[in-house]
Formats: sequence, C-alpha cells, structure tokens
Amino acid sequence: MKYYPIKIPKILKLFYPTWIWDIKTDKKEVFLTFDDGPTPEVTHFVLDELKKYKAKATFFCIGKNVENHPNILKRILAEGHSVGNHTHNHLNGTKHSLPDYLENIEKAEVTFQKYHSAETEKLFRPPYGRMPLKAAKYLQKKGYKIIMWDVLSGDFDLKNTPENCVENVLKNTKRGSIIVFHDSKKSFPILQKALPKTLEELNQQNFSFRKI
Repeated sequence: MKYYPIKIPKILKLFYPTWIWDIKTDKKEVFLTFDDGPTPEVTHFVLDELKKYKAKATFFCIGKNVENHPNILKRILAEGHSVGNHTHNHLNGTKHSLPDYLENIEKAEVTFQKYHSAETEKLFRPPYGRMPLKAAKYLQKKGYKIIMWDVLSGDFDLKNTPENCVENVLKNTKRGSIIVFHDSKKSFPILQKALPKTLEELNQQNFSFRKI
C-alpha cells in the first residue's frame, strides 16, 4: 500500500485555502510541474520531451542544483518554462527551525536571481509537501504563491512502475490539474518511460500543457 495520496483529499484544500492546489480554468489544460532539478541526466530529457508537444511546464528547482548547473536553468527559461523555489537544500520544513528554513529559501532565491532577473512572479513548493503555517504566511507576505498539486504521479517511488505512474496521472487528471513529476536521478528510471506516455495520452485527449 502506498504511503502517499496520489490525489489530494479535498479536506486538505479546505484546511489550506490560500495554497494553490489546482488552477481554475474553462480550458482543457493541465499544469505539469517537475521537482528537485535541475539534473543534467534528467532535465534535458524532460525539456526534449516537452518540446515535442510544444508543452510548457514549471520547474521547482533546488538552489544548490542551480548553482551546480546554471546552464540548465538558462535553457528552462529560454524555452519558455517557469521556475519556482524548492529551497536551497531540499529541506523538510517540519524538521528544521523556522529561521533556518526561511533562510534556506532565501538562499535559493538569491541563487535564482543571478540567472533570471526577468522572472518576477515568486512561486514556492515545499519539499515533501510539508511546511509550518508560519513559514507559509511569511512567504505569502513576501509575495510568494504556495504551489501544491492535486495529482501526484508517484515517479519517486521505486516500488512503482512506469505503467502505474501513467495510470495514476490519467485517472486523476482534470481541467486545471497541477501534476507532479520529478526531474531527479532517483525518479528517472520511472520518469523516462512514464513522461512520454503521459504526454502522448493527454495530448490525444486534447489537453494542452501550460506553465504556472
């Protein structure tokens, strides 16, 4: 039995109404997101697959990975995708002090600003989907949008299969869904097969792919 919800329970949305779980839209469009990059072995693959469908996506990047691979961030932005903050060191907000957590987020933001000064909207996704409410309120006052999701692909679970990952997404996706994948080494064995099939199937269903 999986320990994570593939589809976010409605009660969570009620508890955290100012966090963004999906995008209200009358159009048949979805919002693909990729966490934990940029990763040379993976992010270039993701970008190549997105390009086949003229798809746009949002990449929630880890600051230290951006420091190590700034040219990948430049490619993400050059190809019309958006970037969000995923902390500098992939911190679990419930396991660190509030000052340390916020400092780590700011460190990532400073890193991003070295390479994308034109990017003005601030997006944040907490690693592991967890963060103190005080942190969320502080970030929102600073102009951040807290971006969550309503569909979790499960590509990070190595007990999963690419086929099950695709099924997870297709079964739960609706108009305006925010879908989570990961452009990380850990997820790549599943992502490498699941992403192309997911893009193909959703494209055949006439969904378009937008960035947040």
